[in-house]
Amino acid sequence: MKYGGHIFLWTDRWSNEQLDLFDRARRLGLDFLELAVGDDIEFDAVAVRRRAESLEMDVVLSPGGDWPMEADLSHDDAECRVLGLDWHRNWLERAADAGAVAYTGAIYGHPGCVQRRLPPPDELPRAAENLGRLADRAAELGIVIAIEPMSHFRTHLVNTVAQARRLLDLAERPALRLLLDTYHLVTEIRDYATAIREAGDRLWGVHACENDRGVPGGGLVPWPTIFETLREVEFDGYLGFETYNSSLSDFAPRRGMFHNVCPDGDTFVNEALSFVRTGLAAS
Repeated sequence: MKYGGHIFLWTDRWSNEQLDLFDRARRLGLDFLELAVGDDIEFDAVAVRRRAESLEMDVVLSPGGDWPMEADLSHDDAECRVLGLDWHRNWLERAADAGAVAYTGAIYGHPGCVQRRLPPPDELPRAAENLGRLADRAAELGIVIAIEPMSHFRTHLVNTVAQARRLLDLAERPALRLLLDTYHLVTEIRDYATAIREAGDRLWGVHACENDRGVPGGGLVPWPTIFETLREVEFDGYLGFETYNSSLSDFAPRRGMFHNVCPDGDTFVNEALSFVRTGLAAS
């Protein structure tokens, strides 16, 4: 299993000035770093690749920066779906240049787009069709696309593992996998064990944090069940920690988090690593 951290544990935006986060993450005992990318990011793929390779760390990219709302693979407007495909393809190419192993997130739609309606019959199939096209290029580049179910406060399209599996089944591409986030799932499912088993061999990774986006443990997430089931399915993928550093001016509130769950990224990682390793060993 590989452990990692999201850059938002320490910074609100990626740039070459943040390359030392790779060194920091490695010193903390992490194996990969997840970088949030978008139109507001100056992304030097060569520099990222060099630093990661020098430390024998993996790189994961996710669209956590500026991402046009119109760039949506499931959009009602066909022109917006084309825009979404082109936008994600561009970041896939840059991910490959950076030596990334995966491109992750709610790639099927757009976080923040919640359509309060009965879903049109063609909505999920068209998302699957475009995900399939994206996955074809990802396969050529040797990159996994790991889609992440999100809460119904962030998307209407894929909230549960069952919905995510249906999308993957429609797309029929081996390069498409699943990333399960314990924070997002807490409002969407009642049985974590069933959800993990349902992900099956498509489970690429887990974002491990508490129901309040804090350090894992002590909240509502049923960790003993999660640890036991991950052991049962012999999970050996990527387990990352993600939250928003709440000491960086107004960064956390701008991201919709209004309480102080991560005043220090290093402390968060140390506590999270200890908790998860102990839990997995004891299950």
